[in-house]
Amino acid sequence: MTRLVSLAALILTLTAPAALAETVEYDVGGVAHTGYFAAAEDPQGLVLIVHDWDGLDDYETGRADMLAEMGYDAFALDMYGADTEAGTVDQNRAATGELYQDREKMRTLIEAGLAQAREMSEAEGLVVMGYCFGGSVTLEMARSDMAGEAAGYATFHGGLGTPEGQGYGADVPPILVMHGGADQAVPMSEVAALTNELEEAGATYTIEVYSGAPHAFTVKGSSRYQERADMESWEAFSDFLAETVGG
Repeated sequence: MTRLVSLAALILTLTAPAALAETVEYDVGGVAHTGYFAAAEDPQGLVLIVHDWDGLDDYETGRADMLAEMGYDAFALDMYGADTEAGTVDQNRAATGELYQDREKMRTLIEAGLAQAREMSEAEGLVVMGYCFGGSVTLEMARSDMAGEAAGYATFHGGLGTPEGQGYGADVPPILVMHGGADQAVPMSEVAALTNELEEAGATYTIEVYSGAPHAFTVKGSSRYQERADMESWEAFSDFLAETVGG
């Protein structure tokens, strides 16, 4: 794969607002949710972004803006809603724990976010991506009856475990997993287990492991940030977008 994106270009794109971007209010089961839509001038496809356990914030909106600058419409959905607090470790653990225990609710929230994204964008090809908790949500969609809605799924330092009773279908769209070799939250044993699952399903997948990269290695400004892994994973994702939805 061609890897030509410079660090300066990545930072410039991350900090530059999209030409057309807006917060979007939508309702899920009577609860107000707030997403973020960034529109490309001539979209090559649509990217659905699932936030990490902190909830939707400037990190995901910045990534949406990056994608719009690259030529993709992007919608960052809200998995929590106005009735869920997030921000502290305890709040984040409670918010994610509720959804891990209620997969039906998790899928309802994915479906609602997807419907809102489709309402905002006329682009045909869809790729779903997620960070940390959002990676778990992304793979939940890939295992669901919604799997065929997307052309591909990508996770950045996401949870990789498959709940009992679930599995991947043989027709699941391509999956890209970007993982830190030094991730203590999601150990390499889970990478191996997912590899075995996807092989048994006959799925198309790519798993990239970045040496020395800890969990949350893409979060710039944090103690876990690793520049090389952030750069290489974004470039891998850019290639994945081109391969799945064109451009």
